[in-house]
Amino acid sequence: MQNYGYANNKPELLKRLNRVEGQIRGVSKMVNDDKYCIDILTQVSAAKAALDKVALELLRDHARHCLSGNEVQSNSKHDKADELVGAISRML
Repeated sequence: MQNYGYANNKPELLKRLNRVEGQIRGVSKMVNDDKYCIDILTQVSAAKAALDKVALELLRDHARHCLSGNEVQSNSKHDKADELVGAISRML
């Protein structure tokens, strides 16, 4: 089984993702309960921010794991850097 960069951070990532999942369920309940739209939008923004934090942690873990290892060849480091920039551009 391959070990990815987030392996050491996996429990924290799962905790954050579970929290986001709860936030999304809460937003759904707010819509179902006919809550004020600005309050719903506030919660949507909070959920998006929480997902952004998960994504940043994954990016950090990826950079530390895939770009800093001695086993990564010079050509591969350039490919990995391009891959990382692509991931960041998708986030933006």
